[in-house]
Amino acid sequence: MGNEKNSTTSKVSDTDAYAHMLYLSNFLREPIIPSAIEALQLPPGSLGLDAGCGIGSHTLLLAEAVAPAGHVTGLDLSPEFLIHARQIAERSGLSEQVSFREGDLNKLPFDDDTFDWVWSVDSLWPGPKEMGCPAEDPVPLVKELARVVKPEGSVAILFWSSQKLLPGYPLLEARLNTTSQANAPFVKGEKPEIHFLRALGWFRNADIEEARARTFVGDIHPPLSDDVRNALVSLFEMLWGNAQSEVPPEDWIEHQRLCQPESPDFILNLPDYYAFFTYCQRSFKSVPISVVKSVPV
Repeated sequence: MGNEKNSTTSKVSDTDAYAHMLYLSNFLREPIIPSAIEALQLPPGSLGLDAGCGIGSHTLLLAEAVAPAGHVTGLDLSPEFLIHARQIAERSGLSEQVSFREGDLNKLPFDDDTFDWVWSVDSLWPGPKEMGCPAEDPVPLVKELARVVKPEGSVAILFWSSQKLLPGYPLLEARLNTTSQANAPFVKGEKPEIHFLRALGWFRNADIEEARARTFVGDIHPPLSDDVRNALVSLFEMLWGNAQSEVPPEDWIEHQRLCQPESPDFILNLPDYYAFFTYCQRSFKSVPISVVKSVPV
């Protein structure tokens, strides 16, 4: 969801608020993430890594997919997020099937061939380090994920890829979506090939074959629960909250009229409100062991 789970930096200004945003985002992503996990057909009893796990919500879903004998390790650079993740795991009753570890995606703290599969959602966004991105070049990151996977294992990365959230206002939404915040961390001047929709090229440049691409669509319509409404408000803020300086004044006024809960014209109050968003999944089988061992990390 934008760059919302790129937690490769522990310098989060308000960790509790950010963790709450991650929590809310899960209400939008149901059933997207379970569908993406099901599509991978993870072997029961297998060992997996959730790279960039954030507060661990997906780690638990992955553990359910490989239960009862499987195990999933969640990795994140933020110790604050990992505290939340362990607490959530304890409440879920899955604490025996998961574990959490602090670590950097650029240099995973695991031996070669440790896992049967690796999963990563909204964490491998390439771009400027000052924007919290793990690296400017995604290819070494892909190679590092492949390094810790056993031969013939699999790696899957997912990215929030698009959204339509303002039904009836396509021109306004299009202009809002041209702003830098809505496109973070892909900023002006970046090479087109590092855009996440070009991830199949990342795999090819990492000497990986048999890559696959798939898109999952989630939709939103009334009745909206309080959690979904709050998640959408959070999403409006994340995408367009700082767009005022980049759009004409009349567009900002219209944005405020439609996207502020206190407005009498708040768009989520429409009885016929409808929105959708997409997640793109790129997955591949682990490269042959001779190639993996030769990758410098």
